[in-house]
Amino acid sequence: MAIAANTSLTYSSVQIREQLSDIIYNIAPLDTPFFSGCSREKAENTLYQWQTDTIGAGSANRVIEGDDSPASDARVLPTLLNNLTQISTYVVQTSGTDDAVNYAGHGKHQAYRLAKRGKQMKRDLESMLSQNIAKVTGTATAARVSAGLPTWLATNYVSMNPSSGSPAASAGTGADTMTEATATASITEAGIKNVILDAYTAGGQPDMILCPSAIKQAISGLSSNAGPGYPIRNEAKGKGPVTAINAVDVYVSDFGTYKIVPDRNLNSTEHVFFLDMDFWGLMVLRDFQTVDLAKTGDSTKQMLLFEAGLVSKNEKSSGILADCKA
Repeated sequence: MAIAANTSLTYSSVQIREQLSDIIYNIAPLDTPFFSGCSREKAENTLYQWQTDTIGAGSANRVIEGDDSPASDARVLPTLLNNLTQISTYVVQTSGTDDAVNYAGHGKHQAYRLAKRGKQMKRDLESMLSQNIAKVTGTATAARVSAGLPTWLATNYVSMNPSSGSPAASAGTGADTMTEATATASITEAGIKNVILDAYTAGGQPDMILCPSAIKQAISGLSSNAGPGYPIRNEAKGKGPVTAINAVDVYVSDFGTYKIVPDRNLNSTEHVFFLDMDFWGLMVLRDFQTVDLAKTGDSTKQMLLFEAGLVSKNEKSSGILADCKA
């Protein structure tokens, strides 16, 4: 039907506006397996302490019948260790206009930005906790530092380049950093087996291999996982799809089964950790919280804060394969 020239056509703003989805598609990986896997305990001070001890290997323990003068065992006290809490913050400021506008995809702009920064902070913590950095007391001009994962792993240490890499000099107390090798070498199953053997011999029983993404692919490509070293090819009957599988998610060793977990937020791309998460924890002085800051104009300003430090309950429980490449 023809429309007369003088006909008035009107469209509401809803009809003519460009469509905008009410979903914001963020790329914010939440995979922080080490941070998320650590137990949580309440810290009472910035410096906190704990004790570790070991039980010796089995040996001959025979005495004569009627022994009337047994000698006492030597007095050995547990080892006292300590670490420090460190503070992480983000300050989020939103104008009054931004917080009043109805943005598609989220409600209040300040709340959305705080939630986004919270996810970012978890990634920061994953990186810092796995960093090869020694504890630092801190000053008025320097932040406190909680000793990172590699500084505690001294007993079960293997380097793919042993000529220059070495564990922490202080036998795993968080006071010294691990010496990084001058060059890396491709990860091998022999290296993996050496760490597993060392951990078992020391009395540990790790069950997770935490590794950088590229190293995870390299482990999947090790020749022993699929016989001759080729991907396992599963062919469907008839004209169905064909699937090639070349991934290793579980490693069965002589001394236990290990779950292989990739971690894109590890601080280094060169180190693979063999962990028993029962022996790793966080001492939390101030849990995730939002602090309102002084209002000085037409804006809202808040600080997201978290303060905690790492606890290595017994470094002999875990190990490290250092200085690797894919």
